Amino acid sequence: MSPKLRVVLYLLVGGGLPATIAALGAGHFAWQWLAGIVLAASFVPVALFGPRSARGQFGVILPVLFTVTVLCTWSEAVIFMPGAILNPAGALIGSAVLYLVVAAVLAALAWALKLTRPSGWTLEHRPVRTTIVMVSICGIAYVIYYLIFGSITYQFFTKGYYPEATQIVARLGLWFWAIQIGRGVLMTLGALPVIYSLRMSRWQSAIVVGLLIWVAGGLAPLIPPNSFMGTTQRMIHIVEILTQNASLGITAVLLLRPKVTPVAVMRQEAA
Repeated sequence: MSPKLRVVLYLLVGGGLPATIAALGAGHFAWQWLAGIVLAASFVPVALFGPRSARGQFGVILPVLFTVTVLCTWSEAVIFMPGAILNPAGALIGSAVLYLVVAAVLAALAWALKLTRPSGWTLEHRPVRTTIVMVSICGIAYVIYYLIFGSITYQFFTKGYYPEATQIVARLGLWFWAIQIGRGVLMTLGALPVIYSLRMSRWQSAIVVGLLIWVAGGLAPLIPPNSFMGTTQRMIHIVEILTQNASLGITAVLLLRPKVTPVAVMRQEAA
């Protein structure tokens, strides 16, 4: 089987099986499958240049889905759409179970289809103390991106959809900004296993992780129709989350991954 065909199977099966589960409760099977394919596509670089074992793949995929797709998306809905989710705890548990299955399917497929490829890049990690500082900076950076792009989106596009948003932020006070810093830190920690295991160049990894956090936290969940948002509203949020999450992912990689030299180049220099 050719490598390209194996990747196609990874997308179709990895997106199709979890979509079947989601469609049982929410319907819109075709849209759910498309969302699953898009989500699987964002993990293709991880399947190709990430951990070589199924356990390793699972270990880097699950934290992204649990933090970015489940916890951060759920918390944003709870804050700005109070009452829309009738059973917040049940919704959180159901989403966690669904994406646990997604992580298991994608990890198993990456191993079964033998997608992992060799790479000429070595991986270097920051010291633990430096990593902690950089993760904290990423949380602050996310708040800056959230403030800039979120404010622009709210003022020009979504103010009519969330008339009580300013009152909610005012009631939360400083807690609102603490929550947003926490979300930035949480998403960075969720992506950290990918950042430190992706055998690609620093800038390639930055683009991959930026797109991954965007797709997992915005694009894929907002593709299927839902009872909370209309089509226009979903499209606006997809673009807004691109500006925030992709910026965070790129920032996180550039801060957490030191510059490295390809193995082949290092060997030539040593010779």
